[in-house]
Amino acid sequence: MVFRHPLGPDRSKPVTGLDRATREWLEVQGFAVRDEAPWLEALTHGSFNGAGGGATDYQRLEFLGDRVLGLAVASWLYRAGDAPEGRLSQRLNALVSGATCARIARRIGLPAHIRLGKQARDDGGADSEKILGDVMEALIGACFIENGFDAAQSAVYRLWARELEGDLGKAKHPKSALQEWAAGNRRQMPQYEVIDRSGPDHAARFTVRVSIRNVGEAEATASSKSAAEKLAAKAFLERFG
Repeated sequence: MVFRHPLGPDRSKPVTGLDRATREWLEVQGFAVRDEAPWLEALTHGSFNGAGGGATDYQRLEFLGDRVLGLAVASWLYRAGDAPEGRLSQRLNALVSGATCARIARRIGLPAHIRLGKQARDDGGADSEKILGDVMEALIGACFIENGFDAAQSAVYRLWARELEGDLGKAKHPKSALQEWAAGNRRQMPQYEVIDRSGPDHAARFTVRVSIRNVGEAEATASSKSAAEKLAAKAFLERFG
């Protein structure tokens, strides 16, 4: 079933069309563009509206695309073998993470096509892991709206092929590994603390410290709290494990 993109009251302003380079890029990625409105929305950051762009940003399509991506990947993992639920969840979380979405976005050249306000672009928004991950999900949402689930699922399998066929998510998550290490060595459980946050909201940087009493501590910085915790746990294991 194909869903048509709804035009609500907030879309009364004229929508600027996709430029030719962006439309061609979308088609090269395998996205069939008929109605340009959802694709424009998927590529538009909130700062673009603030600069007078007059278009709806990607947040609603990101919400939808996140669910479509999760279902598509979960379906692939279920059919790919007989792994137990815990391992399926571990791989799913890695495959649909913001970091994975952002990595794929960079690989296909998405940064050049995101519509950003001048300040956000000057602040590095086009290379923000958060923005890239969100827009990648929004494009999947737009594909679902335009062409239905089967087309969106096919797009996910094509764009995520390297990750699906590889080892992403098969290794134990560093936080789980650290927790097991602490339990196995009769130590207290790891404690995580955000010790610094810097940068604008769309390009924030978090520094996290993980510590285990009477063992030591390690720190790491990343674009999200969860990513910084993961890196800190990995650093702790490399230093003390």
